[in-house]
Amino acid sequence: MSNYFNLIPNVEYVSRLPDAKISDYITVKNLFKRVFLREDIYQNLTFFKMYSVVGDDRPDNVAAQVYEDSTLDWLILLANNIINVQNEWPLPQEDFNRYLLDKYNDDYNKIYNEVHHYETIEVKDSNKVVIVPAGLEVSEDFSTTYYDYFIGGLTTANNITRPVTNYQYEEKLENKKREIFILKPEYISVVMDDIEDIESYKKGSTEYVDETLKRAENIRLYQ
Repeated sequence: MSNYFNLIPNVEYVSRLPDAKISDYITVKNLFKRVFLREDIYQNLTFFKMYSVVGDDRPDNVAAQVYEDSTLDWLILLANNIINVQNEWPLPQEDFNRYLLDKYNDDYNKIYNEVHHYETIEVKDSNKVVIVPAGLEVSEDFSTTYYDYFIGGLTTANNITRPVTNYQYEEKLENKKREIFILKPEYISVVMDDIEDIESYKKGSTEYVDETLKRAENIRLYQ
């Protein structure tokens, strides 16, 4: 399978090296041609399945497990529109612990005991209908009054919040990153063909050389 940079076409630009000849060019990858999935593919859920990142697995570990090819790590990131792996992929446990210590100034009490916010616990009426879902961020003294049809009157629910520590808050954010989408293996060839078509240069430009190469105009030749 192709690695990420094999899919990006090249561009030649005039060499500015001290010993370069006037007609010398340097070939580089055209990073302005970023690889992406078409929007209609993103919207087609049949192409994808949910996957939970386990432990300290990196994108290449996931690609090896799902596709038996670690070089397709870029496809894992692409399917989830992840650009900054450091911020958008779950941190290894050691890095997560270091992040907490840095953020909360090495204060263990602040990390594990200080309340970040309060959340609701689930409230149901006498007929098991959910009145207040769990996990809503609210004030510590939040309460609610509702009409309970089974009882036939108003009911007030008190003491329906729980504290969330800084550690629990940060851990929840990290765990959200673990739930990702995976392109199903049977659709890889379809997506690869589509990406290659999108990334290839089209005829019509004076810079066009072939589908994988453009050559910038050498204005030095006319000076």
